[in-house]
Amino acid sequence: MLNKVLLFFVALRLASVFIVRTWYVPDEYWQSLEVAHRLAFGYGHLTWEWTYGIRSYVYPSIIAGLYKLLALVKLDCVELLVLLPRVLQALLSAYSDYRFYLWSNKSKWSVFMIATSWFWFYTASRTLSNTLEASLTVIALSYFPWSGSECTAFLWPVAISVFLRPTSAIPWIPLCLYHMKKSSYPVWELLLKRYLVIGFVVGTCAVAIDTFVHGSLLLSPYEFIRFNVYEGIGSFYGEHPWYWYVNVGLPTVLGVATLPFLFAAVETIRHRQVYKERAILLLSVLFTVVVYSLLPHKEFRFMLQILPICLYVSADFMSRWSRKASGKLVWLAALVLLVLNAIPAGYLSLVHQRGTLDVMSSLQNIARNYQNESGQGAKFLFLMPCHSTPYHSHIHHNTTMRFLRCEPHFYENHVFRDEAETFYKDPISWLRRNIPVHPRSAMPSHVIAFDVLEPEIKDFLTNYEKLDSFFHSDYKTERIGGNVVIYERYNPSKPTPTPIVTKEEPDNQPTEGETEA
Repeated sequence: MLNKVLLFFVALRLASVFIVRTWYVPDEYWQSLEVAHRLAFGYGHLTWEWTYGIRSYVYPSIIAGLYKLLALVKLDCVELLVLLPRVLQALLSAYSDYRFYLWSNKSKWSVFMIATSWFWFYTASRTLSNTLEASLTVIALSYFPWSGSECTAFLWPVAISVFLRPTSAIPWIPLCLYHMKKSSYPVWELLLKRYLVIGFVVGTCAVAIDTFVHGSLLLSPYEFIRFNVYEGIGSFYGEHPWYWYVNVGLPTVLGVATLPFLFAAVETIRHRQVYKERAILLLSVLFTVVVYSLLPHKEFRFMLQILPICLYVSADFMSRWSRKASGKLVWLAALVLLVLNAIPAGYLSLVHQRGTLDVMSSLQNIARNYQNESGQGAKFLFLMPCHSTPYHSHIHHNTTMRFLRCEPHFYENHVFRDEAETFYKDPISWLRRNIPVHPRSAMPSHVIAFDVLEPEIKDFLTNYEKLDSFFHSDYKTERIGGNVVIYERYNPSKPTPTPIVTKEEPDNQPTEGETEA
């Protein structure tokens, strides 16, 4: 009989596939689904990371295999191409949740903490390499020999995670050093017969896949470190102060669970000899935060790998605390944790930043059905911050599309400005230089933009009419508006819609007290 806890996590993560309907970060689509779509169907956009080989093809190749299977049975519709990779990731996340439960000695609080974590619910079914990284980390931790056994099975998911994303190694440095110290085997024997052998096997498979797909020898972990660390390309996409993870990043990811985590940290520091396992886990968290803090480019999702570790520490603290607390106090604490996690999870999953996904369904229909006066298909122009929407993976039609590019500059040039920056500096000038207006058929058939851009390109939009609008966010910025709008070029061959006649009373109907002549 299947374990009830496992079934619970499967149901929860599958539910998140359908509940989480919002945009988070471009990598969810451009570094996984878009690449897989190109591998499976021959068209799709590869960002500069794939050109320079800093990403591993292992994860996209798995999704591409799924796409090929769907195509083989003629079920490669957009709905399944978008849905099934998320289902696959959700199932892996559910299994990692179950391993988290086993790792926590089947504690009820461990189930509660991982199930109610707002950020994990928000990201657990997303096709992000960070989500896969977090799942593999939990699975590895559940096999880690805390009891002093000589098991090294945990090294397999660790090695896979590191070759997928080299920064995965950071939290494992203190843990592996602890493992070597506690092991009865000599360090050299552990390194040669376990660490290096497992690393070599996994690395050979990963390099073989990358090399086969890339077309030449590719060591993606090396390229990843070279570009992101040595050349600092990551800073091109934004910088934060060194303390950002401490006062913003980690507390936001943890949410209300920050409180039990802090209480647990203080208790662990005071009684290190009693809570040895928690102490080494806290050291891993601290080491990871310190290393990431030294890098200029910072994001919430980079904390995903240590989120389960923090939740484990918090769950252990809550389990011990609840043994002494009154029943009413325990229920109150659980209710507070549940409600304060449900609010951000619900809002961010259902409301905030959903327009850039909702618009893709409409564009998919347009791509399949549109034909202009010259018999040509649709041409989409995305006038938005680059990578604001998914691309071919959500349309699955080889339609002509263009978006504002934002590749970093790989040479010393302080006056460099990417295409997106150039556009937003003077939108009309950019349009005049880059978008032909003669012949008329050369113009994009559809323009997709945020509503805040409309006043700046109103002259260009005189050739277009508003076709549809999708709510995106309650919070507008200079470049990201409240709605995503589709503008369609005027089409002379398109029939004029017949006015709808309603049965409302005409304006000249007599008012009360009047009579008709």
